[in-house]
Order: sequence, then C-alpha cells, then structure tokens
Amino acid sequence: MRTGNPALKESTFLDLGTGAVVRRDGDAMTLNGTVHKTAVLLLLSVLTAAFAWSQVQFTADGPVGAGPYLWGGAIGGLVLALVTAFKKEWSPVTAPLYAIVEGFFLGAISAMYNHLYDGIVMQAVLLTFGTMFALLFAYRSGLVRATENFKLGVVAATGGILLVYLATIVLGLFDIRIPMIHESGLVGIGFSLFVVVIAALNLVLDFDFIETGVDAGAPKYMEWYGAFGLMVTLVWLYVEFLRLLAKLRD
Repeated sequence: MRTGNPALKESTFLDLGTGAVVRRDGDAMTLNGTVHKTAVLLLLSVLTAAFAWSQVQFTADGPVGAGPYLWGGAIGGLVLALVTAFKKEWSPVTAPLYAIVEGFFLGAISAMYNHLYDGIVMQAVLLTFGTMFALLFAYRSGLVRATENFKLGVVAATGGILLVYLATIVLGLFDIRIPMIHESGLVGIGFSLFVVVIAALNLVLDFDFIETGVDAGAPKYMEWYGAFGLMVTLVWLYVEFLRLLAKLRD
C-alpha cells in the first residue's frame, strides 16, 4: 500500500487503536463511488478555474488580478490538503473545498501561461487526461504492476523532486537560483520530462491504493479521500506539463 502521494499513505486504512484495517461491510468504499466523487472534484475545480481565468486581465505592465487567486489558491489548497491528510474522516467536506480553492490557483496560472504561450493550456489538459486514461488502461490490463520495488522507486524519486523544489523555494528567498534545471535548455527540459514521468507513475500508485481500499472494505468517506488523493496527483501532473511545454516552446 505504499504510494508516493503524501495524501495516500500506508496507514490510511488502519485503525489507530488496533492497527487493523477499518472495515464497514454495510457501507463500504466502492470503486464506482470513488470515480463519481473524482468527477465531482474535477467539475468543481474546472468551474472555479474558469472564474479565476475570467478575472485575470493583461496590460502592458503585466497581468492584473491574478495574485489573489494564484497565492490564495496555492496557500489555501496546501492548508486544506494538510487538513484532509491528517483528518481523512473530514474529507467529504474538505476534499470539495480543496477542489474549489485549487481551481482558483489553476485558473490564474493557466491564464498566465496561455497569455505567454497561446494554446498551451489545452495541450496540457489533453496530455494530463490522456496520460491518466492510458495508465489506467495499462494498470487494469496488467501491463503495469505496482510491485514493491516499483513503489519504492517512485516514492524515492518523488521525495527527491520534493527536496529539489523545497531547495528552490528556500534559495529563492535569498535570490539564489539553482542553475539549468528550471531553464529552457536541454538540462531543464530533461528535468521536466523526468518530473512528468514520476508524477504520471504516481497515478499508478494511486490506482493501486484505491483498489486496495475497496478490497479492504474501507469506510464510505474514503471514497472522498481516494478522490482527493487522485486529484492531488492530477494537479501536480497538469502543472508539470505546463512547465514542460513552456520550456519546449522557448
């Protein structure tokens, strides 16, 4: 049950008192229920993203109106993600709130990218969902298996990427830039390709995690939690596709 997604981890289905898998045979998590709730979260994020996009204007001095949605969505999404991860029983409320708030962030950043690179957002959306459905088919057909070594490798790579991004943020506070990997040269494009691959492979771990929860008879609210975890990975994958396509355009 290992997963690189910090929202979906090994202890999620375990009772803290006994260490046993939590079961609710009469009202248990189902695959269809998780799919439906994932669709609800995606719809909510699309609606708020469209609103945020419409509020961003562009002048000769740069974008106007993007800041509140960009930073409010990013910080609010992070807070709600942490709350949901630690209080998974609250996920029927916090997961939709996360999708709404994250939609504001996605709408603002998408508007800015699309202003600089016309058509890039539609390309990123198609690549994101194309990747998801391709990996879902590969997972369900057995072409890709979430073995322990596979999980360990993806988790380690995800952790390494997280450390690089944290270092980028911290060094940025002192006006220090990590050379090449965030630029549009071959090294930067190669780094973005690597990150996209790792983000995509996290989808496989998420599928495996959700399937495990269904088989374990996890409580009904875990459908919202599973949908939330999948949403986290899709947001990451979409943003990384934007970054990669922008580097390729440059």
